[in-house]
Amino acid sequence: MEKKEIGKITHFFSKLNVAVVMLSGSLDVGDNILIERSDGSTFEQSVNSMQIDRNEIKNASSGQDIGMKVKEEVKEGNTVYKLIE
Repeated sequence: MEKKEIGKITHFFSKLNVAVVMLSGSLDVGDNILIERSDGSTFEQSVNSMQIDRNEIKNASSGQDIGMKVKEEVKEGNTVYKLIE
């Protein structure tokens, strides 16, 4: 499986488990992503929902900041990759 860098984490809301991602590529609900932490550890998950300014969206493109629920803790600067089969 190929991975393509599509963004960086710019903020993490720990109580909600929501990450803010500044996108450098496109992302759609249903895509599978991999998040790489600064210590080299990674985890994969599916994108179940995304928001911009508290509004649900189905897809986002480069230059947008999106909010997305994540299943594990992340930090600012972590890299987000889209997994491509």
